[in-house]
Amino acid sequence: MICVSIQNKTYQEILEILDNPQVEMAEIRLDLCDLKDDEIRELFSESDTPLIATCRGNADRLAIAIEAGARFADLEIEAPAGKSRYIQKLCRDCGTELIRSFHDFEGTPEDEVLQMALARCFRYGAEIAKIVTTCNTAEDASRIEALYSIVLEDVDSLQGKLIAFGMGKEGKMSRLECLRRGAPFTYAALSEEDTVAAGQWPLAEIRKAVYGSHGGFFRSGLRMPASKSFAQRAIIAAALAEGTSHLSGYTPCADSEAAINVAEALGASVSRQSDILSVTGAGLVPGKINLETLHTGESGLLTRLMIPILAAVNEGTVEIEGEGTLLKRPLEEAGAIMAAFGVLLSSDHVPLRVKGNLIPGNADISGKGGSQLISGLLMALPLCGKDSYVYVNEPKSIPYMYITLDVLRHFGIQTRSEMEGDAEMLEQQDWTYCSGINFKVHGGQKYLAADFSIEGDWSAAANYLVAGAVFGSAEIIGLDTKSLQADLEIIDILVESGAVVSQLEDDTVCVRKAPLEAFDADLNHAPDLFPIVSLLAAFCAGESHIAGVGRLAGKESDRADAILTMLTQMGVEAAIDGDVLNVCGETLSSRLVSGHLLAGGNYTSRHDHRMVMALKVASLGADGPVVIDDEACVAKSFPDFSL
Repeated sequence: MICVSIQNKTYQEILEILDNPQVEMAEIRLDLCDLKDDEIRELFSESDTPLIATCRGNADRLAIAIEAGARFADLEIEAPAGKSRYIQKLCRDCGTELIRSFHDFEGTPEDEVLQMALARCFRYGAEIAKIVTTCNTAEDASRIEALYSIVLEDVDSLQGKLIAFGMGKEGKMSRLECLRRGAPFTYAALSEEDTVAAGQWPLAEIRKAVYGSHGGFFRSGLRMPASKSFAQRAIIAAALAEGTSHLSGYTPCADSEAAINVAEALGASVSRQSDILSVTGAGLVPGKINLETLHTGESGLLTRLMIPILAAVNEGTVEIEGEGTLLKRPLEEAGAIMAAFGVLLSSDHVPLRVKGNLIPGNADISGKGGSQLISGLLMALPLCGKDSYVYVNEPKSIPYMYITLDVLRHFGIQTRSEMEGDAEMLEQQDWTYCSGINFKVHGGQKYLAADFSIEGDWSAAANYLVAGAVFGSAEIIGLDTKSLQADLEIIDILVESGAVVSQLEDDTVCVRKAPLEAFDADLNHAPDLFPIVSLLAAFCAGESHIAGVGRLAGKESDRADAILTMLTQMGVEAAIDGDVLNVCGETLSSRLVSGHLLAGGNYTSRHDHRMVMALKVASLGADGPVVIDDEACVAKSFPDFSL
C-alpha cells in the first residue's frame, strides 16, 4: 500500500485529504501539523483510513493519538528509555501497532550499523521496523535493500515487518522496491508541491507505478441473500407446525427451494409474495404420514435434518434420494448416531433407507461429523412422547446447533442446553474450548406457526468482505452483527489480518483495505469459510495457519484438496500439515510490483458453489482471466453472485 505523509496542514485540510479516494493510508505528522488535542482525538477515532501517528519529541501528543485508536504509532529508536517503555505499553493496551524507526539524514551507514539498527528496532518493541537513510550512491540503495535478506534471532520473518528505503535521488527507486521485497507499505507525498526530500514520489506518480491499470474492487449498497442455514430450518419447522407461518426476507437458491419441495411433500402448502413465504403447516405428529420416498435435492443439511424428522413422523420405511454432489458425500457418523435412537440407515450415502421409529431416551453421541444430523435430532425429538437427554462429545460447528435452537424457540419448541469446557473462554464464544454439550429435549411438544425474519447470509458476505479488504472496499447492508451464524467469524479474521472493519448502522458492515498480515484461524466451527479465507491468506504478508482441514472432506467437493490445488495452480505456496492449511502470502502491492499476481487460466470448481465464489474473488488479483468450468453450481446458495 501507499501511505501519504501529511504535514503542515490544519485539521480541516487533513479531513479533505482523507476524503480523497486515492489516499488509502496516511501518516499524520503531529509534530508538524497545527492540531489541537481534541482534533487529534477526533481524527484518530473517527477516520476509517488507516493512520500512522508520528510525533518526534512529544510523547504526549503521540499518546493521545494511540488512545484515540491510531492503527500505527511511529517512535524513533533514539527515544529516551522511559518514553519508549511508556509508548510500548500504551500500544499494547490500545491495540496499536508500533513502528520503531531509524533515520540517517547524512548518508547510509555501513552494513554492520544498519543491521544493528534493525535489530534494535525489534529489541525495543517494534512490530514493524523502519530504516530510512540518505542514499548518495546506487551502492547505498543496494545496501538498504539487502536488509530484507537479513535473518534475525527472535524474528520469524521480515515479510510485512520491515520498511527500508533511501532518501535522495539515488534512493527513489528503493521506495518502490521495498514493496516488491515485502514491505507492508511505502511513503509518498500528496503532490509534487508537498515533497520534502529528493527522491520522494508524489502520490499520483507512485500509484501509477504500483497499480498501473489495476482498478480494484469498490462496492457499496450490497445486500446479501437469505441465510440458507436459517431458511431451511425455518421452512421445515413451519411445515411441521399447526397454522400458517410467514417467513420474511426469503431469497431463492437451490438448497432452500429443495426445502420448500420437502415441506410440500410433508403435506404443507407454500405460497410466495415478494420476499415473504407463507407456509401452512401439516401439524405433524408421530406416525401421521407414510412417505415411501423423499427427494432432498443436493442439500447435505436438508438431508441430515430430514433423517431424524422422518424417523419421528413417518409411519414406515422411507428412502431419501438426492442429486449432484450429494450422492458422493458421506454421511459421517449418521449410522451410529441414528442407531442410538433405534433407527437403521441402509447406507452412509444418499440414496438411503430410513427404517424404524425414533425412540426418545438418553444417548451419548459424537459431534465429530458435524452439527447437521444433531440439528435434525433437536428438531425431531420434541415430537416424541418422552423426554430425551443427548450428550454431544467433541462437538463441531457448534453455532449451527444454536441456530437450530433459536429457530425452534420461535416455533414454540423449548430445549435446554449446557456446554462443558473452559467457562471463561466459552463466555467469549471461543468454541474450541467446548468439550461437550448436554441437551435436554422435552417430549410431547407441538410446533406452532410463527412469523420469522430470515437473516442475511454471512457466508455469502464473506466473499465480498475479503474482496474489499484486499482490493479496495465493500459496504454490505442487511447483516446482523449479533448473529448466531458461524460465518460471522469472518469479521474477527479480517480484523486480525489488519483490514479496517466498521459498522455504519445496525445492519451495515464496511471493510476497506489496509496493510494485511498473516493470521491464525480455527475454522472447525465455520468450515464454509475455508475457500475464501485461504484466498485472503494468499494476500497477507507472511505465513497464515488455518485449522479445520478435517472438516472439509464431506463437502460438495473434497474441499481441502480443491483449495490446495487452486492455490498451487495460482502460484501460492501452500501445504496441509495434519489439520492445518499453511499459506505463504504476499500483499497485493507486493504482488503488483513484483509481478507475482495469481496465475490466470482454466480452473475447476469441482461443482462446488463456494469454490466458484472464491475463484471469482481470486480473479481480481490474477494476471489474466480465470476461466471456471462450472459456474452454474453457485445457484446452490447464491444464484445472483457477481463481482
